[in-house]
Amino acid sequence: MGKRNITLKDLSERLGFSVSTISRALKDHHDISQETKDKVQQLAKKLNYIPNHSAQSLKNSQTKTIGVIIPNLLLDFSSKIINGMIHQSRKEGYRLVISESGHNPDLEKDMLENMIRSGVDGILLSLTNNTKNIDHILLAKEKCPIVLYDKVSEKIPCTRIIVDNEIGAYNATKHLIDQGRKKIVFIKGAEHSFNAKKRFEGYLRALKDRQIKVDKNLIPQCDTVCIQEGTKLVNQMISKRIEFDAIFAVTDDVAIGAIKALKKHNIIIPKQVAVVGFSNSKGTTIIEPNLTSVDQPGYTIGIKAIEYLLKELKLAHQTEHLLRTTPKTIELKTNLIKRESS
Repeated sequence: MGKRNITLKDLSERLGFSVSTISRALKDHHDISQETKDKVQQLAKKLNYIPNHSAQSLKNSQTKTIGVIIPNLLLDFSSKIINGMIHQSRKEGYRLVISESGHNPDLEKDMLENMIRSGVDGILLSLTNNTKNIDHILLAKEKCPIVLYDKVSEKIPCTRIIVDNEIGAYNATKHLIDQGRKKIVFIKGAEHSFNAKKRFEGYLRALKDRQIKVDKNLIPQCDTVCIQEGTKLVNQMISKRIEFDAIFAVTDDVAIGAIKALKKHNIIIPKQVAVVGFSNSKGTTIIEPNLTSVDQPGYTIGIKAIEYLLKELKLAHQTEHLLRTTPKTIELKTNLIKRESS
């Protein structure tokens, strides 16, 4: 990424004038002396200062609009998050512009650019499963406050609203061990996924605490987190005659796919193999047997995402450039919902 844009504060620090004096000098305000105007305008030209219209709209609070980018609107978990955002944004007098990236990084990039161009006050972003290059997000962050939620990255210096993925996965694995299971499959998600990584760490920590040896044959990885992938991976393990007595899947959809495969092979759930998912989606109570799952507080994620973005907007209102706020990670508690599958 190239150099960041010169801000009013940069000009202020170099010349020793207040930010407000710099701003008025650039606007040729009548109460600023010609000498001061000349100094400010010469330095601005020399440093290639470009007015940040997004920051100006922040200060003037002209749009009262928040952009939301979400990978998949059809998921039950997504609808809970959006409902929380709608509730909190209405309460605070803001409206939402919601776009679906469809897990397409190119669409995600275009949506960020379009939202900034349209003058939204801030953006709430959940990354696609395929977002590896983050340059477009770092560039967008220079122009508009961004808060990440649910699908996040540690490489992006933004406030993050997430659930305690590692603790949730630890508790799910511990639950299976407490049921007497020792050969526990963990169906992993993508390597670059923050959530998948943390859930895997929770699984490994639970095995370590109970002195159960890690078996790489019991850790297949999804190409995509979907029902079909769960079915395919479990079918492959059964055909290879790999022994296991429990399955913990990175998402509910993958776990539901696993149940379908087990039932196809007449494996009794949970007597022979117990199954646990992650998310507590609607599908958990539709599949038979009902799926044990780690519940994520989607509605609360939506509320907190709005709250923390508005805190950053409030700080930005105090000046005419975007403040470099210290990124925070807000972890919300999960809860294991035990059902017939375990």
